[in-house]
Amino acid sequence: MNNGSADCSPTKLAPQPLTATSIALVLLTAAMWGATPVAVSFSLDSLPPLAVSGLRFGLATLFMFAWCHFEGCGLRLRGPQWNRSMICGGLLFVQISLFTIGVKLSNSSHTTLLINTYVLWIVLFEHLVTGVHRLNGRKLLGLIIAVGGASLVMIMPQGSNQGSTNPADQATIVGDMFLLASALVLAIKLMYVQASLKVIEPGKLIFWHDVFAVVLFFLVSAVFEDVDAAGFTTPAILGLLYQGILVAGFCFAVQAHLLKKHVAAQISIYSFTTPLFGLVAAMLIRTDAYSNWLFLSAIFVALGIWQVQRN
Repeated sequence: MNNGSADCSPTKLAPQPLTATSIALVLLTAAMWGATPVAVSFSLDSLPPLAVSGLRFGLATLFMFAWCHFEGCGLRLRGPQWNRSMICGGLLFVQISLFTIGVKLSNSSHTTLLINTYVLWIVLFEHLVTGVHRLNGRKLLGLIIAVGGASLVMIMPQGSNQGSTNPADQATIVGDMFLLASALVLAIKLMYVQASLKVIEPGKLIFWHDVFAVVLFFLVSAVFEDVDAAGFTTPAILGLLYQGILVAGFCFAVQAHLLKKHVAAQISIYSFTTPLFGLVAAMLIRTDAYSNWLFLSAIFVALGIWQVQRN
């Protein structure tokens, strides 16, 4: 899951064909994004959800500050840029709060499949609201397949997790609903970010929407959560570093590099692999419950995303 364009300013160069190296980098970032719910789960084992979210995006803010300085982006907001940044920050706060609470109430495998349905919401919004891209038979078929896969995730038995190191990772319908709501808000946020890029540079927007969201995370966490220093266990810290440094840092830098040579559509076509990588990570690292239904759900979700995004 990314936050929109990764460049400081638009690059108007003719797009280059994807090379084997570029495809490998795209798949690497997809795998790292897919494993994010696993990292979040380890942090949530001993820390409360909103505190985890604040710490995660606090690290992301530090990275974005360094990135904008390196790229020569000014960070001063002017006129309508304030409102745009604050609204984006509010959407980020709502989306990540729903996401993190959903992970807490569900498990990593359900999370990685359900959160990636945001692609389907974007397709629907673009057809019904903005009219930018109209649904055709192929996209409609993809929507039906992916919705069917997401439904299977929620209604079919989870399967066995005997021998799991995390036997408490049991998905609930409440947690799954939080995740679906997070996917919906993520789609809204990404579309609003895209519209906001007409009045504010991408690097600056991402920095400030992180800042505003972090302030909200810590304020609300201070009111409703108790953070114990003992909760900063080694797995929790490693999970936070993965989320805040590798995902917000390394993946962002790789995406910025790729977008300087290729158009977003060339890269996004591979996003269907994200839930597949996430499911594998959930089973191998988090040892989530597994079943044939879960594998079938992952295939349906991935196939549906591929159908709606391919040209």
